[in-house]
Amino acid sequence: MSGVVGVVGVELASALNIVDRTGGAFVSRWAHVVVGITWIGLLYYFNFVQVPAFAEMEAAARNNAMDKIAWRALWWFRWAAVLTVLTGLSILIFQDQPGEYWKSPSGISIATGMLLALIMFSNVWGVIWRKQQIVIANARNVQAGGEADPAAAAQGRLAAMASRQNTIFSFTMLLFMVGTGHFFGSQFDSSDSGKRILFYVVAIVIAALLELNALGIIGGTAPGKTNWMYDTHKNALIAGGVLVVVYYLAFYLILKV
Repeated sequence: MSGVVGVVGVELASALNIVDRTGGAFVSRWAHVVVGITWIGLLYYFNFVQVPAFAEMEAAARNNAMDKIAWRALWWFRWAAVLTVLTGLSILIFQDQPGEYWKSPSGISIATGMLLALIMFSNVWGVIWRKQQIVIANARNVQAGGEADPAAAAQGRLAAMASRQNTIFSFTMLLFMVGTGHFFGSQFDSSDSGKRILFYVVAIVIAALLELNALGIIGGTAPGKTNWMYDTHKNALIAGGVLVVVYYLAFYLILKV
């Protein structure tokens, strides 16, 4: 009997390893993947499915879909974004990486992915959700027989631009998030602080210019010109692919061995 108890005790102690630092990092990463899939999956749903479909609907059907479907999807979307950020921070807390890690190619890679993810998060709560509340309220008001809000279309355009920019950012963000542990390693040299600073300057300037454009600060909100990438989901896909190449080339050319 004592032997059985001993075995059970050993197995229980082994199972409880999940609550130590290594286990915490694993659980955090698992949760990060689950909620991250939810967030980005819904982002792609909005851009590749809902927006093109809404453009083909009659106004009454579109308003009904906004009332019954869009607000539910936006609830999962915005809170999945929150949980993605929180679980990402949890990974960092449990891993407790030394300061030198952030000077390594892997550290620079994950930091770049985090930069883009945090910009995307700010777009979700600071732009997309704020503007979509106005659009949804307008749809519900019209369904109830009220007058349309003349500001709704402009607010919807700003939300759409931010959403498309998040889609464009997402491909590069995932490049660095996934590449941290699988690609951006010893084949790159980040020992030179000048090169590290140069890469961060390039990465931040590109992201800042695109974000300012998405907010309508650079090119306004009218279709075309600098906003061509927001006009269709196909354009967003093309822009997203180009951005991946640009960021990778910057990483390669600046930090190559």
